[in-house]
Amino acid sequence: MSRSSVLPRLGRAYQETRRISRILELIQIITARPGRCRRRDLAARFEISERMIQKDLDVIRNGLKLTLARSAEGYRFDDLPRLPAVGFSFAEAISLLLAVEAGRRNTGIGTADLEAAVGRLRGLFPPEFIRRTHELGRTAAKGKPVSAEHRPQMLALLQRAVLEARKVCIRYSTSSRGGEESVRIVHPYHLLSYVRSWHLVAHCEHRDRVLTFKVDRIRKAELLGEHFEVPFDFSLEDHIGDGWGVMSSQGVEASDVELLFDPEAGRWVTEEKWHQSQTFEVLPDGSVQFRLHLPITPDFVSWILYYGPRVEVIAPIELRSRVAEEHQRAAEQYRAGEVKSIKGGNL
Repeated sequence: MSRSSVLPRLGRAYQETRRISRILELIQIITARPGRCRRRDLAARFEISERMIQKDLDVIRNGLKLTLARSAEGYRFDDLPRLPAVGFSFAEAISLLLAVEAGRRNTGIGTADLEAAVGRLRGLFPPEFIRRTHELGRTAAKGKPVSAEHRPQMLALLQRAVLEARKVCIRYSTSSRGGEESVRIVHPYHLLSYVRSWHLVAHCEHRDRVLTFKVDRIRKAELLGEHFEVPFDFSLEDHIGDGWGVMSSQGVEASDVELLFDPEAGRWVTEEKWHQSQTFEVLPDGSVQFRLHLPITPDFVSWILYYGPRVEVIAPIELRSRVAEEHQRAAEQYRAGEVKSIKGGNL
């Protein structure tokens, strides 16, 4: 498979997914701020042209059949579908539907309860909504079910906090400080799924900045009565940046990365859209030359290490040395010949 035949298809899929997400977010913004958002405000919010915003608004009006009205002050919906059986507002129901669509392909969600919830929610929306939210949900990462009760409980509480814009007091274990726990008040903005984990993007009052928290490291959480407002200029894409995965890459300069995968690993890698900058070329011997332009974060280094000897870092030299050092430490650990005991016993 040549790079020229694959990249256009991947690019179109990526752009379409971004547009679906933007249209659904537009509906949420207009619902939450009726008559307060003009076209130029929305264009500035998403950093696209007014012409493109107009096309999205046309999809909402003509494709989704919502009664979108316009005044000098901004856009509003004159008549939104009523949701008496659920008791959520229209904007909250959209968020909930997106969450369960993503949850169907992720960990920490009870299958029977989730399917029942999806069925009830689907019956409340026009067919156009269901098709688009299902397409958006397909971009979620896949993982295996987990048996622990902690994650589903945390996800339920945090999802409620996101929907109701309520502050949460959490006790969080920070991996970079040896598991040290701290108590924080956070304003939950988004819940994101990545690989087999869920992450919370929230403003931390203690640090006075937006941070990304791994849900499994939240030991305890309490929903508070105090509400908050998400800043109108906050952008999830800007927060995550061009990094790898869902962790913020702000402050890390992007680098040109070149990797060489063996034929088997190369087939796995080229089947997925890992990053918007990725390009690849299948070489005559079947190996794959894989290129990206991104900030080099610990998550990205871990991804490379996962493939072990099936991948070689060609550039940059700093990344090559870093990966080589990690493999060297692992080799020395095995060469020592001494098997460590576990819980008082020997392996």
